[in-house]
Amino acid sequence: MVLSLNGFCLINRGRLDSLKTLVASSKKEDETDTLYINRLNALAANYFDSNPDSTLYYAQKSVELSRKVNYKPGIANGLVQTAHASFFKGDFKLAEQDFNEAIAIYKSTNNFVGLGNCYALCGRMYNLLAKYDLALSYLNQSLQINIKSGNDQSITNSYKNIGIVYYSKGELSKALDYYYKALFIAIKDHNIPYMAANYNDIGVVLQSMEAYPKALEYFKIALKLFQGTKDLNGVGTVNQNIGEVMLAQKNYDKAITYLDKAVKIAQKQDDKDGMSSVYNDLGLCYANKHQAALSMQYLQKSLDIAQKYKIVYNEAYTLIGFATMYNLRGDYINAYKYAMQGQNLAKKLGNLSVRSNAALQLNKTLAGLGRYDDAYKLLRQYIDLKDSLNNNESMQKLTSYNLELNFATKQHQLAQQQHEKEILYKQSIKQQQLINMIFLTIILGMVAISIVYYRQKRKQQKINLMLEEKNHEVLQQKTDLDDQAQKLNDLNVLKDRLISVLAHDLRAPLSTLRGLFSLLQDDTITHQQLLEMIPGVLKKLEYTSDFLDTLLFWINSQMENFESSAKSFYIKDIVAYEAESYNEQAAMKGITLIDSVPDHMMASADPNSIRIVIRNLITNAIKFSNENDTIEITASQQDDHSHLITVKDTGIGMSNEQLNKLFKGKVNSKTGTNNESGTGMGMLFCKDLVERCSGKIWVTSKPGQGTEFSFTIPVAISNEARMEMA
Repeated sequence: MVLSLNGFCLINRGRLDSLKTLVASSKKEDETDTLYINRLNALAANYFDSNPDSTLYYAQKSVELSRKVNYKPGIANGLVQTAHASFFKGDFKLAEQDFNEAIAIYKSTNNFVGLGNCYALCGRMYNLLAKYDLALSYLNQSLQINIKSGNDQSITNSYKNIGIVYYSKGELSKALDYYYKALFIAIKDHNIPYMAANYNDIGVVLQSMEAYPKALEYFKIALKLFQGTKDLNGVGTVNQNIGEVMLAQKNYDKAITYLDKAVKIAQKQDDKDGMSSVYNDLGLCYANKHQAALSMQYLQKSLDIAQKYKIVYNEAYTLIGFATMYNLRGDYINAYKYAMQGQNLAKKLGNLSVRSNAALQLNKTLAGLGRYDDAYKLLRQYIDLKDSLNNNESMQKLTSYNLELNFATKQHQLAQQQHEKEILYKQSIKQQQLINMIFLTIILGMVAISIVYYRQKRKQQKINLMLEEKNHEVLQQKTDLDDQAQKLNDLNVLKDRLISVLAHDLRAPLSTLRGLFSLLQDDTITHQQLLEMIPGVLKKLEYTSDFLDTLLFWINSQMENFESSAKSFYIKDIVAYEAESYNEQAAMKGITLIDSVPDHMMASADPNSIRIVIRNLITNAIKFSNENDTIEITASQQDDHSHLITVKDTGIGMSNEQLNKLFKGKVNSKTGTNNESGTGMGMLFCKDLVERCSGKIWVTSKPGQGTEFSFTIPVAISNEARMEMA
């Protein structure tokens, strides 16, 4: 995945030709003239996105001439351009030297605009070198300078570059926040190059979250905008990103088509970082197509460039790519060498995604070499890293959705403000016309006063009518905006509920897994015992993953159209799955869990919602039951239109006061019979889910005599019944 790195606004071809003409005319007059030097620097800056070699040539010429006449602004501006081109071509040492000299000159001359731009480029260079704290330090200094100057374009560039660093660190939510800030300003100012760059960067974050369809939407917008600006670097970047999406979706032929376009542009511009990155992607494509010779050729090219120019991020990914290729070929000896190097660099980078990929390939290598104990340790490390990534995945997706909603709201507000300005402008024009007409009537004389008065009266009435219509439109827009704000508030309430359910329902399985892994860590079980426990561990992981998938699927249905997710299903299938998953937990407390649901009963609702309700009722029954108690789940057809599902226990029961508060809001959850804790939101959430499925839920209970939860859901309509209705 490649982020767009353009930091200067593009100009059109006509403007570039004009600069070249001005430079040529200035040269004829006096090569040491400061105007000529400034034009050389402007030409160097505007050549960067299409031809970095031209940037280097004109900037070096500018520095040479500026030193002859001791023109400090020309020296500093020229050094910034040479440094920019140098680190783009991989010469970081020379770039650092030029940047430091330019910074010293800008500080001595109090040129804060130049200093802010120089800090921004330094931050981008150190990001490529994986020195993230140093990169953020420079970029935040640049942002403060730009905010004081009030330059929207520079502020946009700062937000975008800070987002790039947070993306490199793996902090996707922070990266997305800064990208949307940058995109909003770019859209407000209609800055096409920055709009394109930020659409691409947002797409990269969505790609990292595996939201591939949404990522492709942003990439296609970015590609269209970049093509309109003739930005070859941007076009190549987006083509590579689309190719990587195709690679992730295992569509290798399409991926190669896009990556070939990207690599040609990178070669033409001598973009070392871009070439290394695309070569690695092509190597992985051919490795998966089992074309080992081509795969090795591209991966070696990628590694040579990354190591020569110290591009640490690309080097780590390419080493892992070599390990992947050799693992696919079954050459585990060579795979081990590259996997170990890749893991060491991944640890240096600290990025969870890179580290998890390195651990996975090393695990496959060690297993292939027969080193099963070491392979298992790497598998545990990979699972821990993936758990760390997956634990953030739901929050990242929610953050992404909320940020997109906020961005859409800001866009709507911006459009409304522009519309109001246009209305005021039209009103101003009408008023000016009215004044002119009155002045004309005075010149014409008293004879035409009565006629003019009548005509102006009619015009005023038309204006008042227009104003009333426009005011009505503004009020309607305000109402629409209030509706959007209410939707945002509802989404925030939904988010709080979901977080509560996650904390409530994931605590038990995760605690079980933590206890098992503690036994493994203490070496208190034998290898044979470990092998016997692995199926149970995998079952726990599968169930936990299924729970997250179910919940995330339901979240999507809430954000779009809940009714469309309703389908016919057998009640027995859902109840049996949940009962089996909690049998072990019930047995640990000495509780008997009985599934008495008939096999033939079919309901019509959202099965994922009903699964969440049944799971919550079972866990609550276990929580408030003692040893030798019984929990029974039953189902019966109540009438022609609904099924009745009951979860009954012989536990400690509830008082009338507790029953009255149960479905009315968040309650102070009591601890269970083994001091289990809860969120207090479970029953309110269950009520919401059942009612969305066109059902009802209620409870009967007495202290010491157990509790019975009951709810209804619609009966599935048979095919014969549908035909009769039709």
